[in-house]
Amino acid sequence: MSDTRPAISDVREDDLVLWLAARGQPSYRAKQIRRRFAKTAAASWDDLTELPVALRAELAKAFRWSAVSTVTEEASADGETRKVLRALIDGQRIESVLMPHHGARNAVCISTQAGCPMACAFCATGEMGLIRNLTAGEIVDQVRHWQRELGARGERVSHVVYMGMGEPFNNYGPTIASARALMDAELFGISPRRITISTCGVVPKIDELANEGLPINLAVSLHAADDRTRGAIMPINRKWGIDEVLDASARYVERTRRRVTFEYVLLAGVNDSERDARTLASRIASRGRTSDYHVNLIPVNAGPGGFERPKAEAMEVFAEVLREGGIAATVRISKGQDILAGCGQLKVPEGDAAPAGKV
Repeated sequence: MSDTRPAISDVREDDLVLWLAARGQPSYRAKQIRRRFAKTAAASWDDLTELPVALRAELAKAFRWSAVSTVTEEASADGETRKVLRALIDGQRIESVLMPHHGARNAVCISTQAGCPMACAFCATGEMGLIRNLTAGEIVDQVRHWQRELGARGERVSHVVYMGMGEPFNNYGPTIASARALMDAELFGISPRRITISTCGVVPKIDELANEGLPINLAVSLHAADDRTRGAIMPINRKWGIDEVLDASARYVERTRRRVTFEYVLLAGVNDSERDARTLASRIASRGRTSDYHVNLIPVNAGPGGFERPKAEAMEVFAEVLREGGIAATVRISKGQDILAGCGQLKVPEGDAAPAGKV
């Protein structure tokens, strides 16, 4: 029989208050439970020893403590990057990545969908297709698991990037709800300026995010300087072309006063020429102040399509052309490629599903 209990991370505070009230419990218990979930190493309802034993038993019958469980974990040879395969209650699996940096900075890359419908030519996740959207609780719980592990050694999650499996804006409601939970000082207390949501360029949702009043970071996947090239590697370009995406990004900057990052995967012989760089610089500059934008250049990782990385010299030339145009540009240092944890490499093997109800 499948487990139909909702995860506690998917239960809103006001609903939990009502549930508790129906059992004669004070409303403050709701905040108490939510804080314990987010801020401590509690692994089950049994660990909430400050609650009456009878209440813990009722909570365990009504709600799952965790929305995800760890299946396997891999560590990169770089000694820092780690990738975890996590199981959902229905047996589907997702991946998330921990990316430590110097200075006690621990960034986690989380998924918003099982699989992805966007089918970008260089991305392994797109080969899975879309299996289903994640709930807000399943998104949040990826962070909680890393937080629990880091907390055991006196560290914490400092940054969250929505750049794992899936297109966040195709699962907009749960994505935004999860971001609000991560920002909540009563829960995870992660600064909104340390949260980044990435999109392939779902224009209406870029505009919607601009009106949410959330001072979070937006990253937009461009990956080409012209529509012909972008359309060949990103099917979404057939719906919203580069100019529409850039215009939406400019509106986001105007509305939020937040700088937008453009993600640009460099593919040798496809989108990495000096002409591509000049075209990209010109298009960005035509949208206003170049200081409002940053281009993150990402050497393609091994994956579908047989694409190759440009030589280091070519990547630096591309970056320098952008800088000469007044646009900040960096070439990303790739990590975790040996465990398929790099950009575009997350993928659950076909048929690799856990038995349902095991979270």
